[in-house]
Amino acid sequence: MPISSMTGYARLQARVSLSEQEQLAYTLTLKSVNHRFLDLQFRLPSGMDALEMELRRILKDNLVRGHVELTLSVDRTAQQRTGYNRELVGAYLAAFAAARDEHALSGEPDLNAALRLPGALQTENRREDDGTALAAGVLEQVPALLDQLKAMRLREGEALEAILLDILTRLAEASSAVAQLIPEVEQRYQERITQRLIAATGPEFNRQRLLEEVAVLVDRSDVSEELARMATHIGHFRDLLDAGGEVGKKLDFLLQEMNREANTLLSKTGGIGGKGTRVTELGLAMKAEIEKAREQIQNLE
Repeated sequence: MPISSMTGYARLQARVSLSEQEQLAYTLTLKSVNHRFLDLQFRLPSGMDALEMELRRILKDNLVRGHVELTLSVDRTAQQRTGYNRELVGAYLAAFAAARDEHALSGEPDLNAALRLPGALQTENRREDDGTALAAGVLEQVPALLDQLKAMRLREGEALEAILLDILTRLAEASSAVAQLIPEVEQRYQERITQRLIAATGPEFNRQRLLEEVAVLVDRSDVSEELARMATHIGHFRDLLDAGGEVGKKLDFLLQEMNREANTLLSKTGGIGGKGTRVTELGLAMKAEIEKAREQIQNLE
């Protein structure tokens, strides 16, 4: 099963028949971005609460994570006709006639002047009760809209998978390079501790006791377990990518563990000259790659 990104966009336009002569055009858009949980937001015309509840149920059945926004835009221009405010125009004509009679003047009212009055012209909906037909049309189109969104999310997921696999390859290479340097680093660490202990104890010392202390300190600086766990985590990470599905949270947990191993490696090998400096560089590079991976998986479902 392929992995899926939480980033996607889908859009479609459709019409719904209101009668044999009338159709209502509308546009559905569905977009999603990353989020810890499934966060659904709707932008629907007023009075469509029942449709929102049904859409919410459908999206929950088909999506797992992400901030998802569904917008329904209705083109009502075909449903509207221009009319006029009868009360306003009538009042204007009555006032005109009263003023003319009161002052014994002649003349007729100007219709153009009356219709230019603020609020004289109005648009009127031809149909008011079209919500049922619109809701039915929207529900019919939602499966195709979801297919578009899922297809884009899968394409984004494929791209993310390729990036993550490259990061895992670099992590594995850095771990292997550290493993090759460890014997020399341990030898350098042992020599450094021995010199410091001899300097502290003077020429007369118990050599056996000194070797035991050095052995304990060198063992504490051993990073073989960290490297082994890092290799295990990398393998598990690859297995999860191969399995696909809803792996975002699992991969995030794995990266936290990998970052912990890298931190421990750096703490155990810090302060050692020579090849130890190279180990530090590799450890920091590992942490940088882990951070890159964490940024990428924030978009995975």
